[in-house]
Amino acid sequence: MPTEPLPKKIESVEQLDDLLSRPTQPVVDALTKHPGDVIVLGVAGKMGPTLARMVVRAAQAAGGAKRRVIGVARFSNPDEQKKLDAWGVETIKADLLDRTALERLPDAPNVIYMAGMKFGSTNQEPLTWAMNAYLPGMVCERYRKSRIVAFSTGNVYGLSPVARGGSVETDPPNPLGDYAMSCLGRERMFEHFSLALKIPVAIIRLNYATELRYGVLIDLAGRVQRGEEIDLSMGNMNVIWQADANAMSIAALADASSPALMLNVAGPELLSVRRVCEAFGRRMNKAPRFRGTESPDALLNNGAFGHKLYGYPRVGIEQLLDWTAAWVTAGGASLGKPTHFQARDGKF
Repeated sequence: MPTEPLPKKIESVEQLDDLLSRPTQPVVDALTKHPGDVIVLGVAGKMGPTLARMVVRAAQAAGGAKRRVIGVARFSNPDEQKKLDAWGVETIKADLLDRTALERLPDAPNVIYMAGMKFGSTNQEPLTWAMNAYLPGMVCERYRKSRIVAFSTGNVYGLSPVARGGSVETDPPNPLGDYAMSCLGRERMFEHFSLALKIPVAIIRLNYATELRYGVLIDLAGRVQRGEEIDLSMGNMNVIWQADANAMSIAALADASSPALMLNVAGPELLSVRRVCEAFGRRMNKAPRFRGTESPDALLNNGAFGHKLYGYPRVGIEQLLDWTAAWVTAGGASLGKPTHFQARDGKF
């Protein structure tokens, strides 16, 4: 499909949501190859709404028989549900841990699993494990005849030497803390049922999706603007524009397999926190303040395999820095949720 030009600056939430939901050709190809309805479980999170809208737009581009795009969540924010409805996503309000509610959900040959718990997982460890490790087994039993793309996290790898360039899909997991361990439990459940029930599965190990209302870059830019000290102990990172992360994840429907496919979704650059903050400082006319020194390891993914499958991300780091600095300087909307990416003890 034709590549639309990127704006020099993002002026509004509406323009942002449009950019975040632009599909790629691999997304259209995946939906063409696998027709039928798509259900997104846990659609009301940070990435889910624009991912679901991207599926709607790609399905229109793919043509063929009309398909439903269904988004399921608790929808504690009714405005999020209304927005999805307006975008052509059929919404269902449900608690996925309620087995009766899960069984009542419509069948769909294509499932994107985004449910999970990260923020507030410390001091809520039982619920974290229920959401992240028990629910996936329930979903696999309910959707045993479907293809499933399941979101996970690069945190399952644990800290990786910076000099190595990031963890790859064949590396053994080494999770630290209840959140990362429960996410590995989620992966193991999908792996088990993929083998036991022959479910085609793709597991997405993400580090880190960013947009202009949320993400590592917004965290750092905000601290530069406010003159806050920036901890350098987690001195390196990966970021990927959320639209590119969504696109690669949807496209993985085409490569879901049994045994499950493991796929890192990450930007191509290994980024220095110090240099990113200095770049924000130049753009915002603010001198960043730092504390501590860079550790020799960090939570890092190598996304080369995904780029080989689905193409290079459309938005590069310089564009992301420009957009983010302009958005923060203008007082753009924020979800108000810090990423805690700097945590080295696994506590979120």
